[in-house]
Amino acid sequence: MRRHLKTAARVALTLSVLAGAVLTGRDLWRHYQEEPWTRDARVRADVVGIAPDVSGLVSEILVQDNATVHRGDLLFRIDGERFAIALRQAEAAVDGRRAALEQARRDLRRYEQIQDVVSRQRAEQARLAVEQAEAALEQGIADQRLAALNLERSEVRASVNGTVTNLALRPGDYVPSGKAVLALVDTDSLRVEGYFEETKLPRIHPGDPVAISLMGQSGTLTGHVQSIAAAIEDRERSSGTGLLANINPTFTWVRLAQRVPVRIALNEIPDGTRLVAGLTATVEVRPRVAAP
Repeated sequence: MRRHLKTAARVALTLSVLAGAVLTGRDLWRHYQEEPWTRDARVRADVVGIAPDVSGLVSEILVQDNATVHRGDLLFRIDGERFAIALRQAEAAVDGRRAALEQARRDLRRYEQIQDVVSRQRAEQARLAVEQAEAALEQGIADQRLAALNLERSEVRASVNGTVTNLALRPGDYVPSGKAVLALVDTDSLRVEGYFEETKLPRIHPGDPVAISLMGQSGTLTGHVQSIAAAIEDRERSSGTGLLANINPTFTWVRLAQRVPVRIALNEIPDGTRLVAGLTATVEVRPRVAAP
């Protein structure tokens, strides 16, 4: 009797262990193969290239590398003496053209008062002179505004809230207009992008809650799915001659699931969490809780 009880106990224990292993294996299979989960995620942010609107020598740099700035903060100055001189020249030209316009108007009034003495052609010439003086004054005012704008743009300011990174600009450097000379990481655009296998996309929807774990940092961040990429690069196809598709004739029988970027917005950033664009993260999309 005891022998039968021991045998039954061993069989029951074996079956329970086997059942536990099967259930654990099934849960692990679902977690790693079916559930929307990936270790291939990155912290990303938009990088703004700060380019001056005017060319010149850098006279002063008012920020340091890795400094936090706000929109409108002064980053660096370009030597503005040339622009100040141009503004004074434009102002003087405006004064001269305004005086010329006043003189042309006085001449026109005199000719209109003595039309019986002077010819009609002379009066028309006076009117034309007034119109030309008005146009010259408008041009001078536009040049003055442009000179003032150039002087204002010699002070380069931050266009977004962010962090200055990889600062290599030095006083005395010549900076051309339109060329980025300073990188500014837009901190308002910080986000996480996870690269999910295409087989998991049917279970991912905009608005789904997401748990985010940063490599090397404790704690879990929360976010939500913001959007899913609409297209990825097709490496098997390229453009051929004659605007025809050029398809790779080599086909591998082992097909790996393509990875599609999923953009994840952060709900909030806890104090003490350091977010650096490019950090590795693990993200898990969780089912959305239905409203009661």
